[in-house]
Amino acid sequence: MHIEFRHLRTIKAIHDTGGLARAAETLGITQSALSHQIKGIEDQAGVELFVRRSKPLKLSAAGLRMLAAAERILPEVAALEQEFTGLVQGRAGRMHIAIECHACFEWLFPVLEGFRKAWPDVDVDIRPGLAFDALPALRKEEVDLVVSSDPEDIPGVTFLPLFDYEPIFVAATNHPLAAKEWIDAEDFRNETLITYPVERARLDVFSQLLTPAKVAPKDLRQVELTAVILLLVASNRGVAVLPDWVVRQTSYGSDYITRPLTEKGLTRRLYAAVREEEADLPYVAHLVRNARQEAVKLQRPDIV
Repeated sequence: MHIEFRHLRTIKAIHDTGGLARAAETLGITQSALSHQIKGIEDQAGVELFVRRSKPLKLSAAGLRMLAAAERILPEVAALEQEFTGLVQGRAGRMHIAIECHACFEWLFPVLEGFRKAWPDVDVDIRPGLAFDALPALRKEEVDLVVSSDPEDIPGVTFLPLFDYEPIFVAATNHPLAAKEWIDAEDFRNETLITYPVERARLDVFSQLLTPAKVAPKDLRQVELTAVILLLVASNRGVAVLPDWVVRQTSYGSDYITRPLTEKGLTRRLYAAVREEEADLPYVAHLVRNARQEAVKLQRPDIV
């Protein structure tokens, strides 16, 4: 027996309208074509689907079974068609994000809150990209966007710039290094450096300053939360290097000082890495645009 979606729609239309003429009008076919279709279904099934000579036309026991199937299957098919239409039009999809910037969780959450409301049909999730190789996962379509400050030449992947930031040195107000105008790599040799729990290669202070200078701090202490890092620094338990916008958002300013790294300072850029074929999707463009706008607020707290 071969049942098609049109057969299910036919059974439901006849049941809903109570007659062949109205059902044929609803389906946009002639009554003769509808009768022929019903006969074809019954011939295949070997049973009658309707109780003949009943007004309004009633379904037989077999017809009721087919109606039950139609009422279960047709809404699922309609939902699938709508989902596919949304995918084609760029209204629906998946946005699984990996973050290689530990401090960026706090910055990204307001962006995603607005994104969730604007794109309710896009499945959003966040994965800590520090726990796995995020960029290879992007190529494998395991994630859809990677927030990173380390662009690479990867076929099929494009890096969309988000904003620039400055990694800055942070120490207690009474720390001896507070007397310096800027901080060099050598200044870290006798210091306890407080960082996020991230491998050294992914920390700006190592990749941009200490590793090239072949300098290591006296001790390394890893802390999960930015607020705790700043509390420890303010208590003179160590020093830290944090993005300028992170420090700008805190309320412990009188307890610590900030200084540039090197005389000229260091500048880093944060990117959103996406697959090239998805860079122009409407919801991807919307997320990147809002991320840039939120970054302006971080860099200038006076902007609401």
